Formats: sequence, C-alpha cells, structure tokens
Amino acid sequence: MTVNAAATLPLPYAAMTARPAPAAERLSDSIAIARVICILGVVYVHAWTGVDAQALYAMHGSGQDMLRWILMEGLGRSAVPLLGLISGWLVMASSKSRNWWPHVRHKARTILLPMVLWNALAILIVSGTAILFTLPAPVPHTFEWVMQELFILTRNPDISVQMPFLRDLFLCMLVAPLLVRAPTWALGVLSAAAAICWVAGIGQPVLMRTSILAFFTLGMIVRRIRLEQKVANMSFGLALLPFLLLLPVKVALSLYDVPFWDNQGHPMAAVDLVTRVAAAVLFWRVAWGLADSFAAATLKRIEPYMFLMFCGHLILIWTLAPVIGRLTGPLGSPAYPAFLLLQPFLTLAFAIAFAKLLSAVSPGAARILSGGRLGRDLRAVDRAGSVHGDGKRPLPRVMVEHTA
Repeated sequence: MTVNAAATLPLPYAAMTARPAPAAERLSDSIAIARVICILGVVYVHAWTGVDAQALYAMHGSGQDMLRWILMEGLGRSAVPLLGLISGWLVMASSKSRNWWPHVRHKARTILLPMVLWNALAILIVSGTAILFTLPAPVPHTFEWVMQELFILTRNPDISVQMPFLRDLFLCMLVAPLLVRAPTWALGVLSAAAAICWVAGIGQPVLMRTSILAFFTLGMIVRRIRLEQKVANMSFGLALLPFLLLLPVKVALSLYDVPFWDNQGHPMAAVDLVTRVAAAVLFWRVAWGLADSFAAATLKRIEPYMFLMFCGHLILIWTLAPVIGRLTGPLGSPAYPAFLLLQPFLTLAFAIAFAKLLSAVSPGAARILSGGRLGRDLRAVDRAGSVHGDGKRPLPRVMVEHTA
C-alpha cells in the first residue's frame, strides 16, 4: 500500500510537503540570502566613527552624519526584525521544536554557548588590546562587570552590543515548544503585547529588547498563515513604498537638534517599530528576488559565515577599525564615507578568512563558534535530518536545520 508522506505529518507541517521542490528550494535560498543582507546591514549600526559622543553631537545633521544615519536606519536596525521573523518561522516549521529538551539542548549549543564564548573572546581581545595599547575601549573593573559582559544578565554589554539579540532569542527558544502549540490568536496577542512593551520601554531585565519576542512570534504567525509567499509575490514597488515613506520620517526625527528619542521616547519607539515591520517586508521581497538571480550562488556560499560574522564583528570594529581609521580619518574626514560604506565588506572578508583558518586548524572550534554552521559536512546533515516532501527528495538544508 502506498502512503502519502504528507498524510503522516501533523498539521501545519503536512502542507509544507505539498510544495514543489523548486519553490521549496527558492524559499530556502531566500532565507539564506536574507540572513546575508541583514547581517551585513547590522554592521552599519556599530560602524566605527573615530569620534567621541561630544564630537558626534557637534556633527549632528552634517552630510556625513546623515549618510551614517541613513545606513544605520535603512540597512542596519531595519534588518534585525527579519532575522527574528525567520527564527520564529523556522521554529514553527520544525517538528523537532515540539520536544522541549532536545530542542533546548540544540539551541543552547547553537545560540547560548557561542554567545558566551564570543563574549569571552571579546573581553580577552578588546579589553586586552585596550590595556596593552591604550585603546579607548571598555576594560574589566569588577567581577560583576565581567559576568554581565559574559552572560548579559540584567543589562546590555559594553563591548558586544549586538549579543542581546542572541540572548533574547535563546529565551524565545525556551518557550517555543509551548508557542508552537498555541492558537494563532494567542500568538497575535503575545506579539502585540511584546510590541507594546517595546514602545513603553519595559521588559528588562527579562528581555533586553521585547521587540525580538514580538517579531519572533510574528514569524510563527507568518508560517501559520503562509504570509511569506504572499509578500514574495508582491511587486517590488509595493513592498518598497511603505519603507520609502517611513524611513525619511525616522531619519529626520533622529537628526533633530534634540533627537526625538531624547524627548519623545515612546512615540519614537512606535515609529521605529512600524518602520521595522515595513523593512522586514522589503528585505524579504529583496531576498526572494535575489534567490532567483545570478547573485544567488555567491550569496549562498557566504551564508555559512554570517553567524560567525555577526558574533565577531564588534571585536574587529573595536580593534582593527581604528588602525584603518588612521589612514582614512574619522567621521568628518574626506575619505571617511568610503570607509563607512566598506566596513561590512571588510568585516566579512576578515570573518571568512578567520573561519577558514579556524576550520583548518580546529574544525570542532569552528563548529561551536559558528553555531554549527562550519566544520562539518553539510550534505551529511541533509541526509540525516531532512523531512522528505515527496518520499525521495530532501527539503533544502536551511529548512531542515532550523538554526537561529
């Protein structure tokens, strides 16, 4: 007797197997490409300026400062929501997320452990360089400071300021086995509540950024109602329009003599949240288009290095950017805009070189520090862990692993 493979899977997973293989592959490629463009954009948020807060304030509204804000808001902060959405989408698509202990053990190995190890490396390298070469960077001064930098217990770290994303994402993963069983309306209530907390400025120390929970649960809803395909089918102009209207508002409010964040924090947070939703729509549509372009193969080859780049890019910005900055000059110098634009790509080049060296010297260390993405045979993962949509062909790797 022939058994339909889809019929043996619980909903909502059965519907996933009915998709034609080319569509599933393009979806997988889009997820990989979205990670690449989003993490490249995140570097702009933390880009080296070479000036202190007082000098930065004095340049407020200048041409270079406006360029920096456009890159920060347009390609940086706006990229993070899609990463959270993708994580929630993948969790909802995975049958493994229903088994709490195996799920949490896997996420501890691929999210929590790399976070702690990279934080330790950041203290060692950045603070060590600061002590040895009088670099203007944070250095340990109390045991409590070290614990906060390592584990992000109750506040954001001073060195690896990007890591609260992984910390809060891991907390989302702890409750994911419950969330995947929740009705869609309950997920909507939770996502809205988290968004309200973000606007109201509450949530710490439980979550450093409640917006991460908001987008994580929104990603689960997107998976339930198949919204990702509807957005992918939108015209590029329609996907671009909301972001194109909101980004100038966000940048203009940030460039006031007294930035709107300082005197109107709650309304600004609301504008920020809406802008991020519009950005997630646009970035996904861009990723979907790139997945069917000549650039797809290159972007997919880069994707395994992106987690390592995300975790380590602040180390490079703290230590190597000042060296390059001696040649280009700080913010306000004629050559600075070129250096600003190149910082994500220089960081990517260093990350790839480091990853290849580490993979050659210690594949185990590469596997741990990359969250399981390096130091292994990816084809073996496909063979061992895939769900077969048609009984013969495995689903694409990125839809099988469900990594963060």
